Amino acid sequence: MSEIDSFLGEAIALAFDNVEQGGRPFGAVVVKDGAIVARAVNRMLADNDPTAHAELLALRAAGKALGSPRLDGLSVYASGQPCPMCLAAMRMSGIKDIAFAYSNEDAEAFGLSTAAYAAELSKPLDQQSGIRHCPPKAEDGRNLYQAWQARAESKS
Repeated sequence: MSEIDSFLGEAIALAFDNVEQGGRPFGAVVVKDGAIVARAVNRMLADNDPTAHAELLALRAAGKALGSPRLDGLSVYASGQPCPMCLAAMRMSGIKDIAFAYSNEDAEAFGLSTAAYAAELSKPLDQQSGIRHCPPKAEDGRNLYQAWQARAESKS
C-alpha cells in the first residue's frame, strides 16, 4: 500500500467513524515527513459550527501541535473533496500537497457537493450575489492596515 493510500485510508476511516457517531462523512489528516501530526472529523452538527470542517479542524490541530500558523511542507489527506473555504485555508497556511478520495461528483447525489460554491466564488467579486465593497470613510485619516503594519514593525 502506498503512503498516499495509507493516509487517505486513515481519513476515510475517520469519516466512517464519524458517520457512526452521527456526524457528516468527512475526515482529514495532516502529515509532516511521513507522519500524521493531526487528524480530525467534520463537527458541524456536533458543534453547531458551519466552519467545523474536518480539514479546518485538522489544520488548527496541526498549527497547535507544531506551534505555528505556517504549515509549509505539510500535506493534507481528506476523505472528500475539500470545499473552497478549506482549500483557501490550506493554501493560506502554506500547504501545497492535497489529496482527497471522494470527489464533488461522488458527493452530488447525496447533497454533499460544494461545486456550486466553488463556481460562485470563481466569479469576479462584482458578479457574485450579495457581496459589495464599502470603503471606510476615514475621517480621522487612520488606515487599519497601516496601523497593523506600524504595530508589527514596532515589535521587531
